[in-house]
Amino acid sequence: MLITMTEGSLLDLLREQRTGALITLKRDGRPQLSNVAFAYDPATHLIRISVTDDRAKTRNLRRDPRASFYVTSADHYSYLVAEGDAELTPVAADPHDATADELVEVYRAIQGDHPDWEEFRTAMVAERRLVVRLRAERGYGWGRQTGPLSGELG
Repeated sequence: MLITMTEGSLLDLLREQRTGALITLKRDGRPQLSNVAFAYDPATHLIRISVTDDRAKTRNLRRDPRASFYVTSADHYSYLVAEGDAELTPVAADPHDATADELVEVYRAIQGDHPDWEEFRTAMVAERRLVVRLRAERGYGWGRQTGPLSGELG
């Protein structure tokens, strides 16, 4: 089944929410969950997350790019789990490199404007930040209006 925006709230959850859980795989195969803020582009089904280079989720994705992303409605009645392979940008090495530019885009999509973009960019380099790009290819979940759904996201 193809899950589309016309089927209501499931993909809307990715557009409306700003926090969710990123699920990666530990070395032993068990899931590792991280609560994260995220930006979502409905045209490309791309979920973007700012992470630091030294975190477990980053190490897990370098070893195995398979990931899931869980988002729920405020009342926790509806939820969506989006699945795909994650891509990691390089670590921000300069306040004006492509990764720092993308981190600005992600921040803007989540929070809006920052009071000092130069300070923000410098902090992204100091914190060794990068962007996780997760293209949501498949999904499953439960919607208040739709009931259970699973399949390709489109």
